[in-house]
Amino acid sequence: MGGQDKALIRLGDRPLAMHVADRLRAHVRALGLNANGDPARFAGLGLPVLPDLLPGRPGPLAGVLAALDWAADEGAAAAVTAPADTPFLPDNLVPRLEAAAGGAARPALAATPGGLHPLCAIWPVALRGALSEALDRGAAKVRDWAAAQGAEIVMFEDEEAFFNVNTPEDLATARARMSGA
Repeated sequence: MGGQDKALIRLGDRPLAMHVADRLRAHVRALGLNANGDPARFAGLGLPVLPDLLPGRPGPLAGVLAALDWAADEGAAAAVTAPADTPFLPDNLVPRLEAAAGGAARPALAATPGGLHPLCAIWPVALRGALSEALDRGAAKVRDWAAAQGAEIVMFEDEEAFFNVNTPEDLATARARMSGA
């Protein structure tokens, strides 16, 4: 996307990240944004910025750990994650993930007939230590680590609900969808 922060790219009247936040807000106690670099660039979102805490271990799995650490500090039992570039998430994402996890010490991940969406997930705070150790050992793939934790897979039929905005063409598609075209 030309070096832009995808979370800040406008879709309709607000940034992509706020579309995701709006989908999750009714189901969570607090919202944060995992991002590295200068957090001031996200000040307009009104969300706390959660940087990766392990130097040299960037990537989505480190972002999950940042979310778990923040959730623990907030007194939550779990953290829900979703990419900032998925503006059409289903309204029932969080309740279905929570039901599948059932309060157990295992994550629950969303999937569609087209595949797994490993960052659309709920992660128990109890997994923080195991994830930190896995990252120290070089773990890098969210799906592999989640599977090793006995992750539940929650099937959603609507493939388009998990649409990612990764290219200018995807952004045009998302804008057309927003306008009803």
